[in-house]
Amino acid sequence: MGVDGARVLVVGATGEIGGQAAGQLAERGTALALAGRNRDRLEERASALGERPWRSFDAYDLDGCAQLAPWAKAALGDLDALVVAIGVAGFGSAAKMPEASAEHLFTVNALAPMAVVRGALAVMPPGGVVSVVTGEIVDRPALAMADYAAAKTALATWLEVAAREVRRDRITVMDVRMPHLDTGFAARAVVGTAPALGPGAAPVEAVREHVVLPVLDALRR
Repeated sequence: MGVDGARVLVVGATGEIGGQAAGQLAERGTALALAGRNRDRLEERASALGERPWRSFDAYDLDGCAQLAPWAKAALGDLDALVVAIGVAGFGSAAKMPEASAEHLFTVNALAPMAVVRGALAVMPPGGVVSVVTGEIVDRPALAMADYAAAKTALATWLEVAAREVRRDRITVMDVRMPHLDTGFAARAVVGTAPALGPGAAPVEAVREHVVLPVLDALRR
């Protein structure tokens, strides 16, 4: 499959990672559809990238999440690749994490991305590519991040099994263990205060290396 004109849905297109992925994929000639939570920012980004089709969604609406890929397939004429870059940070000890916050972390970081991918796997043709950002937290869970790490690890485990299940359909599923980035993501945590995390990697280069180039390489196979 070629890259020029490849039809790609980017979910989380109003965030730093998803926004970077959308912009870089647009520069490389793909046909894009965008999805995100913030309707105003999403409309603005879709316009800036050349009036791309867009759709807002709520992570708590799992049925709505599952319908994003079918919508994008209809809007673009087909769906060759999916990039999912949604999530929220949360900090606090395992013993003191409020139940509502734990539920929120699991819904946004695990259940919503799973629903998006599930919807895509139902409509994606052979040769399709799915790229989902989890993070290095899966490999290196830290203190005060038990619930956040558990949600991301649950997503990573689900992706690993799903990848094996759809291999026979020639669909590639990639779990992107993105390194800590300098985006201010931790400062926007839904609960708690981030510990000292040290300097992060530059988003532009990290997204190119870990998301955009692997997706394009997989589409060329």
